Amino acid sequence: MEDFETIAQEVSVLGQRVSSLEQRLQHVEEVNAGLEEAALTTARALQEISMHWDRVYEAMRRKEMTKPDE
Repeated sequence: MEDFETIAQEVSVLGQRVSSLEQRLQHVEEVNAGLEEAALTTARALQEISMHWDRVYEAMRRKEMTKPDE
């Protein structure tokens, strides 16, 4: 009978640890989702910045092409 009690206690402890791990995993998944969203936002912002600089460089090229020869 004592062996069964020991096993039951160990299983109970393992169950608590599994429950704790599940909660931590859920938190990690939430943090990961937030990080993925932040990465997408950053990528979009970098794309907008890149497009802006493309327009700036294009305007500079047009300006250079319209300058009279010196």
